[in-house]
Amino acid sequence: MKIIKTIIPLLLILLIGIQFFGVTPNTSAIVPESAIENHYSIPSNVQQILKTSCYDCHSNNTVYPSYNKLQPIKWWLEEHIADGKKHLNFDEFNAYATDQKLRKLAEIEETVNAGEMPLKSYTLIHNNAKLSDEQKQQLRDWVIATKKVINRKAINR
Repeated sequence: MKIIKTIIPLLLILLIGIQFFGVTPNTSAIVPESAIENHYSIPSNVQQILKTSCYDCHSNNTVYPSYNKLQPIKWWLEEHIADGKKHLNFDEFNAYATDQKLRKLAEIEETVNAGEMPLKSYTLIHNNAKLSDEQKQQLRDWVIATKKVINRKAINR
């Protein structure tokens, strides 16, 4: 019992103390020149899917939930976002080499088909980010069309 009375106050002090350690938020007021929408056609329905289900982790502009104000949740989210952007960043898409763009698009198709994206941990809280079969098909169609455009541009160079 004495250990519990010692540990609980220490944990509270630690929990309060870590609230003062912030992170740089993943927000941007501008769409960079290298953003995918500046170089490739994205139908409005697909753009909405990307914004709702992908951009929070795969762009330079995250819409943060209210629970992001608490540590260690804030650290966990920022780590998650950094990892997502490492794999694919729609705001940096045109900076990728041609083969890398094609690979990223193929990965979108594969992960969506396999139900790996959006992550289950994300859709638990962001229920509107779950993809219907129709939305998955819309993404697949867009990926296929965009890969054709990229290949055509590569051939014409």
